[in-house]
Amino acid sequence: MKVLSLIPPMTQLNTPYPSTAYITGFLRSRGIDAAQEDLALALVLSFFTSQGLGKVQSQALRLKEEFRSASVNYFLDHFSSYQVTIERVIAFLQGRDSTLCHRINARDFLPEGPRFSSLDAHDDGASSDPLAWAFGALGSQDRARHLATLYLNDLSDVLRDAVDERFEFVRYAESLASSQPTFNPLADALAAEPTLMDKTLSDLTLKVMDQHEPTLVILSVPFPGAMYASLRIAQTIKLKWPGIKIAMGGGYINTELRELTDPRVFDYVDFIGLDSGERPLLCIIDHLEGRRSVERLVRTFVRTESHQVRFMNWPEPDVPFEEVGTATWDGLPLNSYLSLLDMLNPMHRLWSDGRWNKLTVAQGCYWKKCSFCDISLDYISRYETASARLLVDRIESIVAETGQTGFHFVDEAAPPKMLKALAQELIRRQVFISWWGNIRFEKTFTPDLAALLAKSGCIAMSGGLEVASDRLLTLMKKGVSVAQVANVTKGFADSGILVHAYLMYGFPTQTIQETVDALEYVRQLFENGCIHSGFFHRFTCTVHSPVGRHPEEYGITLAALPPISFAKNDIGFIDPSGVDHDLLGLGLKKAIYNYMHGLGFEEDVRIWFKGIVKNLPKSTIPRQKLAKILAVT
Repeated sequence: MKVLSLIPPMTQLNTPYPSTAYITGFLRSRGIDAAQEDLALALVLSFFTSQGLGKVQSQALRLKEEFRSASVNYFLDHFSSYQVTIERVIAFLQGRDSTLCHRINARDFLPEGPRFSSLDAHDDGASSDPLAWAFGALGSQDRARHLATLYLNDLSDVLRDAVDERFEFVRYAESLASSQPTFNPLADALAAEPTLMDKTLSDLTLKVMDQHEPTLVILSVPFPGAMYASLRIAQTIKLKWPGIKIAMGGGYINTELRELTDPRVFDYVDFIGLDSGERPLLCIIDHLEGRRSVERLVRTFVRTESHQVRFMNWPEPDVPFEEVGTATWDGLPLNSYLSLLDMLNPMHRLWSDGRWNKLTVAQGCYWKKCSFCDISLDYISRYETASARLLVDRIESIVAETGQTGFHFVDEAAPPKMLKALAQELIRRQVFISWWGNIRFEKTFTPDLAALLAKSGCIAMSGGLEVASDRLLTLMKKGVSVAQVANVTKGFADSGILVHAYLMYGFPTQTIQETVDALEYVRQLFENGCIHSGFFHRFTCTVHSPVGRHPEEYGITLAALPPISFAKNDIGFIDPSGVDHDLLGLGLKKAIYNYMHGLGFEEDVRIWFKGIVKNLPKSTIPRQKLAKILAVT
């Protein structure tokens, strides 16, 4: 049996999404012939060539002038400049032509469309260089990559406006799949006339199928924005090779399709597996090779001969975390990924900048209490660890294969005890890597532990502060306080480790006063050098979280759901506070953007809501509160 795992559009452009690397490594450890391909990267790169842009131009010219966006008009007016620069820019972003930075930085090489207007926000008129504040006299490579990223963002807008209105670099056709109660929107889109984007994806699919000739194809769907393209890939395969079996799984499937009943999905795929994929996949392979009946599949949806959807869940233990094997990136074009620089903040840029080896320190979350989190689902609730020795063995194997020493640990929350053991093992064996990951800002992360992690190669940490309010942190069972977060993050920062805070607004019963106070705490965390980056997320109630399962405990009433035969996740609710959190979110995001660029610390936090929200209350938090806390600890 030959198994081919595919990464569908869209995931990331700077590094491969790790799911296929995990599965391919696991299957090979069991002696199964397995390969992988990244069709997300391939799709984007197919348009970012001289020939590809020529096709985009043809599509754009078919639009009536009154329907052309500013991005499309600029593209058409400067098409010759785009066509002669695109392949050089791609080579530069792939690290194959570093000296091009000098031409890009001269600002007369690239056509500068609407996205370049963002540079004006930092032009104070004192300098002819609006990026001098960020890069100074040096930093020529980063400066050029930022300009090249703006250039690609302009082209992304053109692809969306002229080729496929659903296109985005990350959330491609997300609205077709996210929390859609029925399959109808996807079915209609798949039955429609294919766009140029669809046709290109089909051509790429046929190419990899001819190359690998698989018996079984696995489609990894981590996000709603990957579902449409996954089904387009499956549609292409089934039209030419109806006998080839297709299995689908991933984060989106695990979260939103747990109550699937619509049989139409199985016009495209044969199996849909839930949760950790190793055991379900082994059972599917056994079934296809005649060693197991369909009734003995594990956590897998199938369609019966009577066109009914059945969930097969034969009781069988999962593959232990220590036995899942080592991820492999063999077969993926590691030198073709694009190192983008869209956010100038040194911490925030890590998500799009650099080719990181993705690795998991532990399966699941050791805390699993946060009320906003899907703690009832397997990827969080089942917690397992591996030994530090085994983890470093895996790290050494991956470095030997890829030649790259950067690692992103993608745990829900990496446990401090495990990170300490891992750091000690890395230092003992003199394994030199750069790594970052996600944690809980708990008191176990002392300054001494932070220093140890930094010595082992830790360069950055992200963690959830969520709503910076002690009342709400207690309500959401976060297990931390604002003062504790300040001390922990300052310990990391003092050890030279960058810190990113996940922030939340709109949690049930959150008042306007609490929102203003939370932002004041965030201002002080930035001002005191505790955190370097942050992002405000709008709270979303999900059916798998404690809030969604027990809304009465959080003072809200859930909205009624329509009949569901497809996706189920987000659920509306009525909050008696009546606060317009969406409007407040505009000011919060404006504030965090400025704080990440070192601006506005001296201002009253209410300034960010000017022209957005009137009559905001003054913060009740003293402006030096965290400074005083940090001074005595």
